[in-house]
Amino acid sequence: MELRLLGYVVAIAEEGSISGAARRLHLTQPTLSRQLGELERRLGAELFDRTGRGLVPTAAGEALLRRAVRMLADAEAALDDVRLAAAGKTGRLTVGFAGSGINGVLGDALGRLRVELPDVDLCLVELFDDAEMSAGILGGSLDVTVQRLPARDARLATRVWAREPLALFLPAGHPLARTPEPAPVSVLDEVPLVLWPRESAPHAHDEIISLCHHAGIVPRVAARGRTVQTILALVAAGFGAAVMADSYRVLHREGVTPRPLAGTATTLHLVWRAEEISPLLTRFITALNAVNVRHRAARSDISARN
Repeated sequence: MELRLLGYVVAIAEEGSISGAARRLHLTQPTLSRQLGELERRLGAELFDRTGRGLVPTAAGEALLRRAVRMLADAEAALDDVRLAAAGKTGRLTVGFAGSGINGVLGDALGRLRVELPDVDLCLVELFDDAEMSAGILGGSLDVTVQRLPARDARLATRVWAREPLALFLPAGHPLARTPEPAPVSVLDEVPLVLWPRESAPHAHDEIISLCHHAGIVPRVAARGRTVQTILALVAAGFGAAVMADSYRVLHREGVTPRPLAGTATTLHLVWRAEEISPLLTRFITALNAVNVRHRAARSDISARN
């Protein structure tokens, strides 16, 4: 049965007359009368009693009305779902990210999305391996990643999204921790380093080694840790210093003092499957970009005041 006919029945019942329902539906009265008569003949039952008080639903009419109201409401809800999905306001999005990103602009962006898109199911997956994140996009387990070094693959769309300043995380009692001023990269020659193992975080490891080599420094590796918590614990214990994204300072690890490394930054990329950008993913990327612009403006204001 067509939803249009169910709408006619509901309108007639609510208005109590063919004429009133016809005006509401923008139909002529003869057209609506003919449609009702054809429906009653098809069903083999009268749907309304013609009384002096107008049209009153029969028992058969009441049974149809109960179903019709639910079916029309479900149909309208389905249309709303389609409209919201087409606008990128509903759906499920699986986001892969590196640990450092969530402490900075990415965390703010995800918080904004939870407010702006309450009906979107955001599934967050923390990963430490860039190759694993790119593979997740290609394999379909991830919709988008925020990562440092995307794989070079024509099936991946990549965009530079943000640049995170690097900082040197020092034992609190170390002489280099006495001032909060940015330190030159040359100070890496004055302290042993606590590094990520290359097999668990190749890009982060190579980035630090490259910083040292460009400064003409042969790094002294004192210890290695596979998690941020382990690395900061080793720093606090005095094993050495760690070079990490400046956003990790929000962890406030006792016994550790961060100091910016002048002129350094790590790049974060947005990565998704090139031919599969949905309305929801488009809205997500737009929100990420907007938050990042605000972060850059805030950093510029702070720099200007200082």
